Amino acid sequence: MSRPVLLGIVGDSGSGKTTIARGLVRVLGHEQVTHFSCDAYHRYDRRQRPERGLTPLSPECNYLDILTQDLAHLRRSQPVLTPTYRHSDGTFGPPAHVVPGGFIVAEGLLAFHTRELRDTFDVRVFVDPPEELRRRWKVARDCSRRGYTTDQVLAELDRREHDAKAYIRPQQRHADIVISFRPGASRDPEKLDAHLFLRDELSHPDLSAVSCGNGIARLERPDGQELRVAGAMEPERVVEIEELIWSRMHFASHMRQQRLGEFTIGTGLYRSDSLAIAQLLVLLQLVTARATVALGGSGARLRSPRPPAPRRVG
Repeated sequence: MSRPVLLGIVGDSGSGKTTIARGLVRVLGHEQVTHFSCDAYHRYDRRQRPERGLTPLSPECNYLDILTQDLAHLRRSQPVLTPTYRHSDGTFGPPAHVVPGGFIVAEGLLAFHTRELRDTFDVRVFVDPPEELRRRWKVARDCSRRGYTTDQVLAELDRREHDAKAYIRPQQRHADIVISFRPGASRDPEKLDAHLFLRDELSHPDLSAVSCGNGIARLERPDGQELRVAGAMEPERVVEIEELIWSRMHFASHMRQQRLGEFTIGTGLYRSDSLAIAQLLVLLQLVTARATVALGGSGARLRSPRPPAPRRVG
């Protein structure tokens, strides 16, 4: 039996990691995916962190060695017993028994912090919205779901800024795909622009066939390519890009039955074309890696790392 394919999604708190992950899980199939939280490996709960002058963004505040060990086991199709962190109240719950599926989608703040962690993943995504937008998203989420007031969220963001700059943002340079949703011509939350950087560590689709203009811009960079997709783009332009990407996934055409690009605000369900394109580019890499691994290859990465071996943590 082939090993699982691992996707890592990293970004600061409230950056949209879970929104991207949920669409991919839905398309790949819940029965095929293990959704994994790297932030369950906090050393201290919400009450203990301020007492020690730490934020959850600091490596010192997380058991990264145990996280590395557990991800290595999962990559080898071995189940693990993981900690449980309750974001609703900032406390720890009973450990969870995690059995790897065909795909593992791992979200977290520090999943690319060390080389050992980075080398575990077949595909690495970093989510990087403008700070003003991320703060707005985090306030909305933490006030509605985690029991904070607006002033508490803003104060905590200010307290975390040093660690965000020191530990979170530098991980962007290790990502295969950097996704940044930004306000564009429309203020509609369904029509945010997507700025996508596709690094040459993976074989991305040749987007030169997509004509620029009318909501599309493509730039060549020394180590990859940048695609800018307007959120208010005409539907036929969206179809043009989606068809080009799907043409690289003819072996996974059955996945087209599920819709990408869906997200929630409060209790409302919305859809974004730019989000769908971003998710589709990630999906392409996942199914390509899956096909390669099934044929005995190491994955989709052009320069394949050696995954870390499990080790005892004393």
